[in-house]
Amino acid sequence: MLKEITYVQETADLLYSAHQLEVALDDMATQINAQLADTNPLVLCALNGGIITTGKLLPRLTMPLTLDSVNASRYQNKTAGGTLEWLLKPKTPIKDRTILIIDDILDEGITLSVIKEYCLEQGATAVYTAVLLDKDLGHSKPISADFVGLPVENRYLFGYGLDYKGYLRNAPGIYACTL
Repeated sequence: MLKEITYVQETADLLYSAHQLEVALDDMATQINAQLADTNPLVLCALNGGIITTGKLLPRLTMPLTLDSVNASRYQNKTAGGTLEWLLKPKTPIKDRTILIIDDILDEGITLSVIKEYCLEQGATAVYTAVLLDKDLGHSKPISADFVGLPVENRYLFGYGLDYKGYLRNAPGIYACTL
C-alpha cells in the first residue's frame, strides 16, 4: 500500500498551495465572524476530513462558541462513496442552538445534507455549513454551503484533511490524483 501512496503523492497535481488555502481560510473566517457574531454557535467538526479546516478556522473565529464533532461517512477509506454510516453523533445538546458544521469538501453533498437535517431534527434554531472546497460536479447538489473557501474541479483530491484511501490527509496543499 505504501508504494501506491508514494506513487499517488509523487504524481499528483497541486491545485492549491498551503498559502492559497490559508488566504481562503482567512476569507471564510471573516464571513463567518460577520454572519454568526451574536449567535453563540455550536461548531461541529465533520470528522475525519474536516479536522484540519476546523482546527485552522477556530483560532480565526472571534465569537464565543462551543465545539463538538460529528462523523457520518460514506467513504470509510475508499475512493468512492457508499452507504452513509453514523460513527459519532454530537454529545453537546443541539436544541435551540445555532450550528456551524465545518467540513473539508462539498462533493456530492449527501453527507453534509444528512448532518444538517439531523441538526434540524434535534431542534437547532439555525444550521450553517462551511467547507474549504466546493467541487464543481456540473449539476445541482442536495445542499449548498453557506461559507466556501475555494472552488475545485471534479477530480479525486487529497490534502488538508482530504484523504486517499485513508492516507495523505496531512499533505500541505490540495492535490489531484493523476490516476
